[in-house]
Amino acid sequence: MNGCSTDNKACPICNDSGWEECSKDGYEYYRECRCGIRQRQITKNRLSFANIPESFKEIRLDSFNTKVYQDIKSRNKSETAVNAVNYWIKNFNDMAKRGMGLYLYSETKGSGKTRMAASIANELIYEKNIQVKFATSLQILNEIKASWDRRNGQNTECTESNLLNFLSTTKVLIIDDFGTEQAKDWIGERFYQIINNRYVDKKITIFTSNSKLDLLSYDDRITNRIKERVFQIPFPEESVREIISKQNIKELVKGIKDIKGDSA
Repeated sequence: MNGCSTDNKACPICNDSGWEECSKDGYEYYRECRCGIRQRQITKNRLSFANIPESFKEIRLDSFNTKVYQDIKSRNKSETAVNAVNYWIKNFNDMAKRGMGLYLYSETKGSGKTRMAASIANELIYEKNIQVKFATSLQILNEIKASWDRRNGQNTECTESNLLNFLSTTKVLIIDDFGTEQAKDWIGERFYQIINNRYVDKKITIFTSNSKLDLLSYDDRITNRIKERVFQIPFPEESVREIISKQNIKELVKGIKDIKGDSA
């Protein structure tokens, strides 16, 4: 039963508090309201926390279209990737105990890695009620550098230490475009701290990268820890963005021809 009306008025049972008052055998107690507003708010908060890119906020794994790839080898590889991710999600409880994440890689930009990572994030939030944080490697580094400026401004709420601790302890961390940054010493040290802390505490980390794990410019302290705690999943060497771009051109050309035909 859903106590909420369809005209966005407050739930008549809990008044949108999320809790309904009950009594049994003379004792009063509260339980989660049947209207479901509390779970909806929790999901909303998790989505806000995750910070998934706007264009990927609604996508799910079952909408990952492997037929969009033109080459048969790409289709086969994408289907294998989808099956591998499905296996991981199906066995998520075991993966969480082991701290097993994923490393999605392809040298080709636009091959679907980020879309898949965002799909995984949404699956975990909606289906598993899991806390997820999504960020590109450059966003992480920019936040670290920004914390130095805040430190100089005497802002103690978002220090580098707090930021690194946050990234080290969040339940599932997705690092998009890992390895695109220049491997400077300070960058390697920060990523080592994040990855090592997550490794020790068996926190799940999901990476997307344009490089095979063995070809990353980071030292063995980082790559060996990643190797032990991820399934490496190759993606097609074919750009979905290029395919969509060509489809857009065809659509425009057809539209122009249709307009000319109507005006003739």
